[in-house]
Amino acid sequence: MRISLVGSGIIGSAHAARLDAMERVDELLLADFVEGRADELAATLSGKARAVTVEEAFGDVDGVAITAKTSRHAELLHLALDAGLPTFCEKPIAIDLETTRAVVEHAERRPDVVVQIGFQRRFDAGFNRAREAYREGRFGGVHTMHATTFDAAPPSPAYVATSGGLFRDCNSHDFDAISWITGLTPVSVYTVGSTMGEPYFAEHGDVDSGSSLVTYDNGMVALVSASRNNGAGHDVRLEIFGTEGGIFVGLDDRAPLRSAEENLSWRQGEPYQIYHERFEDAYVAELAHFLDVIEGAANRACTPVEALEALYLSEAAVRSRQTGLPVAIADLKN
Repeated sequence: MRISLVGSGIIGSAHAARLDAMERVDELLLADFVEGRADELAATLSGKARAVTVEEAFGDVDGVAITAKTSRHAELLHLALDAGLPTFCEKPIAIDLETTRAVVEHAERRPDVVVQIGFQRRFDAGFNRAREAYREGRFGGVHTMHATTFDAAPPSPAYVATSGGLFRDCNSHDFDAISWITGLTPVSVYTVGSTMGEPYFAEHGDVDSGSSLVTYDNGMVALVSASRNNGAGHDVRLEIFGTEGGIFVGLDDRAPLRSAEENLSWRQGEPYQIYHERFEDAYVAELAHFLDVIEGAANRACTPVEALEALYLSEAAVRSRQTGLPVAIADLKN
């Protein structure tokens, strides 16, 4: 299989190494908008990886992985759709609704072209077990969910300036995971946030810590929190509470938590420090699934429409924090 990958930054380099290690990938074509970066990345991989131009990456290949910076995602997705190439694209499609809708509409005009958006929690073993248990009704009536995405250290000012902010960059994963697990429709979002650390977050109109209360169409509520300053380690968890039981996702032996109860301890390993450590197996499974999709052996895991739905929640969170009022999802869609 001949796969191209566009974007050789942090996530692109990691995905390139994962694809390079897969037996089904015979050729790995690497491209980047910065001259020389693709060559540098190719030099770290096996002989089946080589650098090409961005234009060549959308040529004679079986599929393309888009891992460039977020501001390039939409234009590259349009190129892939025009070329009729099966495409994997890291989330988000874009950080604004108008650009994202344009890609979704383009994809709807090309139903023959598969586009999979990279929300890797859909491939995490714990999240999958929680989804299975929820769908089987093991928790009875689920009334509450808690989701957390806490980074061990804040990103650079340059990253913050173009990231879309805490709620688009971090909590979009939580919003997507809850919708994927439950199949429920979000109705409204109320969000608060503040800056507890570096002042450059506020300089870019962002916060480094925040929480959103999301109400769903059946009455369930979800508290979705994020922080850039969780010095104990990278902490991603989901808690589900129902009338007949509950479950934790992410409470493993590397979770950066301690118990206040006497004689109780579960953490045995070093805490996760970055998302690659926490979700390495999920990333590999996600890309392997994309290869399955190319071969016609599986359906895409996350559609552009589903990615747009996650962005609606993120956008609602941003607007709610700015106004101090709940935001109805329906108002964003009208």
